[in-house]
Amino acid sequence: MIHEVTGDILLTKAHALAHGIAPNDPFDQGLARALREQWPALHKDYHHYANQTHPKPGEIWTWGTSGKRIFTLLTQEGGFEHGARPGRATVENVNHCLRRLRHEVEKEQITSLALPRLATGVGRLAWEAVKPLIDRHLGDLKIPVLVYTNYRPGVQAVEAGV
Repeated sequence: MIHEVTGDILLTKAHALAHGIAPNDPFDQGLARALREQWPALHKDYHHYANQTHPKPGEIWTWGTSGKRIFTLLTQEGGFEHGARPGRATVENVNHCLRRLRHEVEKEQITSLALPRLATGVGRLAWEAVKPLIDRHLGDLKIPVLVYTNYRPGVQAVEAGV
């Protein structure tokens, strides 16, 4: 049950929100920056986790706060070497992340999920390459999956079924 919506994903009423970053991401661009501003502990906790485990692209990390789950998908390349910056997303990384995301959504009994046009902003993938992966991995979930295809700051999207 995928629904494409227009609005501000930070205003979603969905049970969980997913977004993509690089393993060494400073959370200073795009949706990651907005999440960092809304939930500073998310950024702090992710960097503690990343410094301890050195996660690889294709993995996911889960964080929770006041009834909302955040799934951080490591869709972009980027190492932990000194001065390393986030790189581009890859279709393979997105594919792995979405497969793992589906597993976590089912395991945690998530009731609704919101995500942006994953890996198409800072990650620089074409939406035409990502959309079929979202459809394949999340399309037959029995929950509302809201894909924020058009960003409108401060606007609450019409979220069917949430």
